[in-house]
Amino acid sequence: MNTELRLHGHINESIEFFATAAGADSSRPQFYQQTGDGLRFFAPGNEFLLSSQGVSHRGNGGSFCEYMFGVEQPLTDLAKTDIRNRLILYGTRYDKNNRLVFSNKTEGTHSFSRLFLDGHAIYNTFFFIHNIGKASIEEQQSQILQWLGKTCKRTPELSATGDSRLCSELLAQLPQTASIYLFRLIHKKHRRYQDRFRELYFKNHNLSTEALAELDSLGEELEIDRYQQERIRIDVMYQHRDNYRIVDEYKKVLISCRQKGLIDQESNARLTRLKTLSVRQAIPAALFMALDELLKAEELEIPREKSYILDTRQILQGLLLQDERFETSFNNNDMVTLLEAKQLATKNRDHTFEHLLLETGKICDEKIRDGADLLILENFSYIVTFFDRFDSSSQQISQLAFMDGYSLNEEGIRSLLGSREAFETLQSGLFERLFFSALEENQYLGRFGRKKVKLLRRGLERIAADQQSIPGLVGELEQLNEEEHLYLLLLGQAKERIRNSYSRYYTRKEQEELLSEISRELREKKIFEKDVPRLLFEDVVMHIKKEAIYLHNLLPQIVSDSDRALRNDFLTNSGLDRFTIEEIEREYFTRHDLDPNALIQLRAGEARAI
Repeated sequence: MNTELRLHGHINESIEFFATAAGADSSRPQFYQQTGDGLRFFAPGNEFLLSSQGVSHRGNGGSFCEYMFGVEQPLTDLAKTDIRNRLILYGTRYDKNNRLVFSNKTEGTHSFSRLFLDGHAIYNTFFFIHNIGKASIEEQQSQILQWLGKTCKRTPELSATGDSRLCSELLAQLPQTASIYLFRLIHKKHRRYQDRFRELYFKNHNLSTEALAELDSLGEELEIDRYQQERIRIDVMYQHRDNYRIVDEYKKVLISCRQKGLIDQESNARLTRLKTLSVRQAIPAALFMALDELLKAEELEIPREKSYILDTRQILQGLLLQDERFETSFNNNDMVTLLEAKQLATKNRDHTFEHLLLETGKICDEKIRDGADLLILENFSYIVTFFDRFDSSSQQISQLAFMDGYSLNEEGIRSLLGSREAFETLQSGLFERLFFSALEENQYLGRFGRKKVKLLRRGLERIAADQQSIPGLVGELEQLNEEEHLYLLLLGQAKERIRNSYSRYYTRKEQEELLSEISRELREKKIFEKDVPRLLFEDVVMHIKKEAIYLHNLLPQIVSDSDRALRNDFLTNSGLDRFTIEEIEREYFTRHDLDPNALIQLRAGEARAI
């Protein structure tokens, strides 16, 4: 008969614990003792100590936690989609041949701050096994890995409210005489921050200015450092159903490229498409950067160094020259060259540029420390300031372009105006070239995204010329957002009724009936009590017709004949954005259970830009 003994308590205001002893040994009514300000859990040959500062352990066992942003993850685990958790066995390491080596030296101590930084930010579980024979610790660890390794790395129970199911799951893999001791540690402040962030983020799949301010205040109140806040935010954002599909697909493509040793054009197009989708979904770039670093994406492509990287290297190396015969400062043209190089590097997902910048910063610090002229640091800081302006402006304009309902407040407009003025002092027309010209060519840009970008572009010019006010531009953007919201609302309502009630909607009479029914329901529900603009409704109907033509008439022929030319012609001339068309294709392939590789081939060779 298996029994469970469980102790629950709080180490301090931050750390909560659950200690569980489960298994065949029912002769131990007590499995712990008080030791000063801590607790000692024990079984012959094993012990686990909890103190106010951290944990100590001796004997067999290890720890495991869910993988999250900031938890080191080997490529072998990353490549297996069913692996969820990191497992560490005491006294183990990898040798130079990447083979796991066991040792009898398993004692260790971990502070809570380091434990929740290197491991999961909220949940971490330790364990040891009792009564598995008289083998050496080294042999016991090897046996434990064989028994529990697969389960520990795959179980979904690590953030559950209780440990009974986890204990049962693990005991099922052990000899009948064995007992397992589990110690689940929970960071209460981090969990409180996670719960509030999830509540706010999942509500609208976005965070308002007020929500961000509340979270900043909560982080300060709970004394959570910025890095841990970012880890928790990224983890919650990843768990959103609209996000993890994109991130997992990005990871899948990168792993495939890593196994091939290169990123071919087709894979690069898919990666870029996913990055574009991530902008629309407001998925944090840190998720993708972490995957790029982990999988060493920059090592997979070994093309001849591009001209913009050569220019960047030359300019940055010029900063480091200390000989009086050389000029260490640089002019506006150099700064323009670097900004254009940054734009190209961002478009091409080329991390070489950022690595060059980081390496230059490191060398600058070393030179200043060794007594070099402060002019080096001043020039590098000047570059970084412009790059910060570039990143801020790029993010704001991209979000306006690709996120439904996103708008800019007066502070955001002032920030863009300040950046525009700074860039224009370098070279006339530079701001326009860096941030608007490329967007015009982006086929993922929807009709309202294109309108908002055009409105912003014109508005910034008019404000700079004292022909418009900042509140006026904010009002125009908000009005366009309201029109976008109504358009999407009408589109959803019309599609639903056409699907359920209307077999046809081409005649004027049928459209009048449809408009009347939608208007009546919107008024009754007090969603929109004014008259629905007829021109907007007609745009909605035209949109639905185009979707229907592509889905029922063109797409079956395109798939059957692998006719890329017909598809590209529709993409160019239909007026539908690429997001919409790709979603229609995805649903079509899913509904008809078609080979997804055929869809990849159909899209192969498309030009992509963010």
